[in-house]
Amino acid sequence: MTSRLQQAFHALRETGRRGVIPYITAGDPDLATTYELIVAMARGGATAIEVGVPFSDPAADGPVIQRACERALARGVKLNDVIEVAGRAVKATGVPIVLFSYLNPLLRLGLDRVAQHAADAGLAGVLVTDLPAESAQGFSQALQRRGLDLVSLVAPTSTEQRIALISRHATGFLYAISVTGVTGTRQQLSADAGALLDRIHRVTDLPVAVGFGISTAEQAREAWAQGADAVIVGSAIVRKIEEFGAQAPVEVERFVRELLASQAVEA
Repeated sequence: MTSRLQQAFHALRETGRRGVIPYITAGDPDLATTYELIVAMARGGATAIEVGVPFSDPAADGPVIQRACERALARGVKLNDVIEVAGRAVKATGVPIVLFSYLNPLLRLGLDRVAQHAADAGLAGVLVTDLPAESAQGFSQALQRRGLDLVSLVAPTSTEQRIALISRHATGFLYAISVTGVTGTRQQLSADAGALLDRIHRVTDLPVAVGFGISTAEQAREAWAQGADAVIVGSAIVRKIEEFGAQAPVEVERFVRELLASQAVEA
């Protein structure tokens, strides 16, 4: 059975296009706006959307997403709230949604129950930032039994052997981290990104999306030119949400459209 993420990336490759995968933190500024943001980003042409579960210690995230998590947690947003709002948005848009979380909130519910709840809500996959590849098999199988993908991270320091291990249980796509360190907007794409993409393509045919530091159309075009199937844009979008609040859906939709439209420059 072909998953929704696989279908989305197949459609990109069939048309020769590259994708944009926005990230938002659920519950920032509130759950109602989270729903409107997902609808707006889908309308803007997002290939898929990562919806983050707010966490008290988001070690991989820079200050912008840390503040978003703090605001959402202050509103009492829980894992079940995130799955519920994401599920409603899936029904309204059909866009593949990836639940983005650290491991601890998922363990509290139980990984098999997370897989079932995500499937019941119509989500497309789950990304766990701190799930070691050595421990991923069980959760990956639980998701695959329900038609969902496990999206896995690959770091700039990953060897081809490590990438092969990660790819063994990953499905849907690989999230290539463009830089060592934490998320956040940057002035230019890291030189590490191209080398990492080369290593990934040597060992797996899985689609690859590049994230961490992608914040401009120029950086997106550079990542696409280096072989990325899609770019993941998080902090730049979360910063707009921080600035515009309940009015952010309009700004975020415009930004997603601009990123996608920038491919015409390469034509």
